[in-house]
Amino acid sequence: MNEPTRRVAIVTGGASGIGWATAQRFAQDGYSVVVADLHAERARRRAEELGEAHLGIAADVAIEADVIALVSACVERFGRLDVLVNNAGNSDQPYPTIEQNIDAFDRLVDIHLRGTFLACREAAKLMLAQRSGAIVNLGSIAGLAGIPQRNAYSAAKAGIVAMTRSLACEWAREGIRVNAVAPGYVATELVEALERNGQMNLQSIEKRTPMGRLARPDEIARAIGFLASDAASYITGTTLSVDGGWHAYGAAY
Repeated sequence: MNEPTRRVAIVTGGASGIGWATAQRFAQDGYSVVVADLHAERARRRAEELGEAHLGIAADVAIEADVIALVSACVERFGRLDVLVNNAGNSDQPYPTIEQNIDAFDRLVDIHLRGTFLACREAAKLMLAQRSGAIVNLGSIAGLAGIPQRNAYSAAKAGIVAMTRSLACEWAREGIRVNAVAPGYVATELVEALERNGQMNLQSIEKRTPMGRLARPDEIARAIGFLASDAASYITGTTLSVDGGWHAYGAAY
């Protein structure tokens, strides 16, 4: 069933945290949203929460066939793709570098960096034919500054920022804009679990952040929505820090 009058957005990792807030934001803005998640049932339930104009799909973004199937399902249902948000991700190993496992390192890089590349590539095939589209990738403060022990995550996010610039310059004259957001620490279920497990000290993070608090998921979603919108029509190749001043802060803590 084609719905040509509605814009369409794919949000990977769209069933929780920043991804779910972003899916809700686009739905509120009148988009049909494809909620992609590693777990099929969770993706389906989230799409049902948004309403019948939306779609939930299981996808492991590190697997090429899954990403191809994701974009194909979007085209089959809606006939177009206007926005891709590359949000899918997993957390880093909470161990000193000399204790880190290479398989876990590879898996994180595969999900974040390889997954972003695959989704951008497949989405662009459709967007190039349309000569329009916007892609928003998820970077991080970890990709812009040194955070001890966060090796795979930092490398993947730095790679995403660099790839964002490269793709933006490649496709700028073809009607496709590519930008990224670099969130600071966000009050998601994952962060709350890390604090409960003793892997994160939220009081220390809040003290280190100039605004004195973590971001809400919807605050990141609004920044993503802006970069994807017509209000950002002359913005491409940019990484927007949404971190409460964390990266700008230069004092001791």
